[in-house]
Amino acid sequence: MINTDLLWATPTEFNFESGFRSNPPTWESTDKQVYSFWGKMDLNIKGITYIAFHTSGLLSDREFIIDNIRLRPNPKMDEHFLTNFIDEFGQNAKVDYPSKIKSEEQLKQVALDELKSLEGEVMSNRSRFQGWKDGPRFEATGFFRTQKIEGKWAIIDPEGYLYFSTGTSIIRLSNSSTMTGYDFDQKYIPKRTADMTVAEDDQPLNPAPSEALPSRFVSDQKRADIFAWLPKYDDKLGNHFGYRRDAQSGPLKRGETYSFYSANLERRYGETYPESYMDTWRSVTVRRMLDWGYTSLGNWSQSAYYGNNKIPFVAFADIIGEFGTLSSGFDFWHGVPDAYDPLFHQRAVAAAKHVASQINATPWCMGIFMDNEQSFGRGPSDEGYFGIVYNTLKRNAKDVHAKAAFTRSMQDKYETIDALNNAWNKSIASWDAFAAGIDPSFNTEQQRADYSQLLYEYGVQYFSTVNKALKSELPNHLYLGSRLPEWGKPIEIVKAAAENSDIITYNIYQEGLAASEWDFMAEVDAPALVGEFSYGADDAGHVHPTFKIAADQEDRGYKVKRFFESIIDNPYFVGAHYFQYMDGPISGRAYDGENYNAGMVSITDVPYKPMVKAVKEVNSTLYERRYGDLKKDE
Repeated sequence: MINTDLLWATPTEFNFESGFRSNPPTWESTDKQVYSFWGKMDLNIKGITYIAFHTSGLLSDREFIIDNIRLRPNPKMDEHFLTNFIDEFGQNAKVDYPSKIKSEEQLKQVALDELKSLEGEVMSNRSRFQGWKDGPRFEATGFFRTQKIEGKWAIIDPEGYLYFSTGTSIIRLSNSSTMTGYDFDQKYIPKRTADMTVAEDDQPLNPAPSEALPSRFVSDQKRADIFAWLPKYDDKLGNHFGYRRDAQSGPLKRGETYSFYSANLERRYGETYPESYMDTWRSVTVRRMLDWGYTSLGNWSQSAYYGNNKIPFVAFADIIGEFGTLSSGFDFWHGVPDAYDPLFHQRAVAAAKHVASQINATPWCMGIFMDNEQSFGRGPSDEGYFGIVYNTLKRNAKDVHAKAAFTRSMQDKYETIDALNNAWNKSIASWDAFAAGIDPSFNTEQQRADYSQLLYEYGVQYFSTVNKALKSELPNHLYLGSRLPEWGKPIEIVKAAAENSDIITYNIYQEGLAASEWDFMAEVDAPALVGEFSYGADDAGHVHPTFKIAADQEDRGYKVKRFFESIIDNPYFVGAHYFQYMDGPISGRAYDGENYNAGMVSITDVPYKPMVKAVKEVNSTLYERRYGDLKKDE
């Protein structure tokens, strides 16, 4: 069997040399290629003793047939399988499909046809803030708040109406760009500074300075050869280049980027004044959201949408800086903050000030996410689950604030080192030796209980610090937590989040809310919201669907509707946001190579009709399904 603990501790994605997540087929074959997610590229098959299959998050029983497993040599590789793979519209140039755009004229006509069909009006049963106008009314505070009503958690809108948050995220250009394989002399590229409040992957397109352009060079020929077309900087569509100063994964750690999605917006809507197509795009997007019945704009929406005053939104802030970090052993995006470091509080306040300046205390902001998918711990081993505690105990309290806090906590509990040694079956010489760093390996159940206590204390420190920072700037707005990934939500962290956030948020890449896997919600008893979920298929040119795979676009719509309904029917959840608005670039987004068919719209900004149909059906009956048993006050 593959050592999964090792893989989780040192995650490596199958980006290969292409920068894609999962490569397109590299040889002619009728076989179906498995999509790559996690693992090591150079796998030693001698270390495999058996293969295990695992499922989770299923909404119904399934039957799986696994047959004829064997090793076989691969056919000869096509050395040019990536050459000229991406066409001028950012589409897969090597396959055809019904919705593929073939010309700029066709793209403009598709846009005109859609605009004629968009009503762009608030549904008749909705309040000003998209709450349920036909339902009961509660205390109005002028801002969004939460309340438990007859056994169901709810959001109450600023006017006192019941509100359930549905929406879609990534309504911005930051994640639309892809690495081109070109770079510039670094002396011309401005460096990141410690006082920045926006992470690199959340930056807008940010093209390289004009003085850098003469130094442009090919940094990766294989990557550059992927594109059948790229404009020159002085061409009509040359304004859609950008630059990323660092990347999380892939063959390039920095470099020039290009946004085909942004270029396609200019092609679709034209330009009557500088970037007029962006104003048109924002107007069309708001009309779409209203027409599709969404009640919210999801996370990572461009701040220019914040003043639309037609549909509420959630805001986001990165907490970044030079504060200390801790390791859980599975540091997916990065190490977790040392929440005991005073500098972490300072940077949380800086992040709160940044987002406060964007939203200007508007009541249209439903709430604020701070941070995203922190690696708080992952099973199945105790070393992974309690990873933050396990790895921090190895470190020296002189250098690590969290280690000093953990040492104080255990001193307060046990008083003498002998008492701790008896409880943990250890032979630590003194509290000074404990503070300097110990072997954290597990010996006793009491030790496990103490690690659980320390993990909870860390969670309280993290969430309370962020909550206080946010409320110091925005006292009337909901703190939506850090979007716990489904794979990394230790119950200790969940409880700490429930006690120190207004709404717990989860990113759930499963078929839906499988009740047996979420029984803990009754014990926690706090309002919750899904920050991300998605489905994708490979019938629109993508080489990787997404985490949850659908058979085709029709099946995507069916599965997305069923997911939404599983959330609406749960008494603890108060919303769900789909991830994401537009597809990822087929050649992989610049930061980490994500290239999923996860969008409501394609790279050419054309809506997927089955997806639109599904969300309109969900949203048209949203409030009756969720709160239909509550009587309206007479």
